[in-house]
Amino acid sequence: MSAFFPLDPETLTITHQKAKEIGDSIATEYQSKTPYHYTCVDNFLPPEILERVREEALAMGDKPAENASENEKLKTSYNPDRLPTYTKSVFHALSSRPFIQFLERMSGIKGLIPDPYYLGGGIHRTNTGGFLDIHADFNHHSIMNLERRLNLLIYLNPDWKEEYGGSFEVWTNDMSKKVASFAPVMNRMCCFSTGDNTMHGNPEVVNHPKDDPRLSIALYYYTSTWDDARVSQSTVFKQRPGTNDAKSSEATQRMLRELVPPLIYRKSRNLLRKLRK
Repeated sequence: MSAFFPLDPETLTITHQKAKEIGDSIATEYQSKTPYHYTCVDNFLPPEILERVREEALAMGDKPAENASENEKLKTSYNPDRLPTYTKSVFHALSSRPFIQFLERMSGIKGLIPDPYYLGGGIHRTNTGGFLDIHADFNHHSIMNLERRLNLLIYLNPDWKEEYGGSFEVWTNDMSKKVASFAPVMNRMCCFSTGDNTMHGNPEVVNHPKDDPRLSIALYYYTSTWDDARVSQSTVFKQRPGTNDAKSSEATQRMLRELVPPLIYRKSRNLLRKLRK
């Protein structure tokens, strides 16, 4: 069975025309999804590509978890700039013009910009006992002053079963319904449009019977559409109904943002930041 997006495993290239045709082939399906646009594609890349990436990722070893909190546990990441040569080249291929053209045709979003800083991106690793609660992501790339528009995830976990936890979940903004769930199986790609209310995550605890970590490629794409009248948000967590999931302080800040005039809110937020220093 041929790969859905057949990058050459050695040169990591594909023609522009082929990339655009593949994007067109799933545009209707992607853009018709609610509560926000998303897709899941199995057998996404030639398997030998991701097998090499997985080997290099595991060879990096483990390291202390980042951002440990009630909402996130035992999760860390490896910036592509610090990864071995082949994996670094794969990230470059997923930021190249043909791949951007694929994403633009699929999503209908024009002018997508890859992130050379890989803020929050790279190889993600979640160890046994780890999870990431349902959330909406940060919406503003402060270094480049860009608006975040797409998340791309490609999983690196052979023989992974749903009962091992770590499934990617899509939720409605009001948290009344889980719309979809995808186990992080090897060579499965999940992509979705991002906004202030695109609730998603992998809240079910990772519990592989052999303690294998949950690994994924994560990339984010932007457009030059950020309006300085808007207020940027950091990650906003929400509770699933009937659970003890924690809320983030950003959720309270969002409520204040909706009640207070924008100019007053921005000034008060800046003052609070200065007081914390």
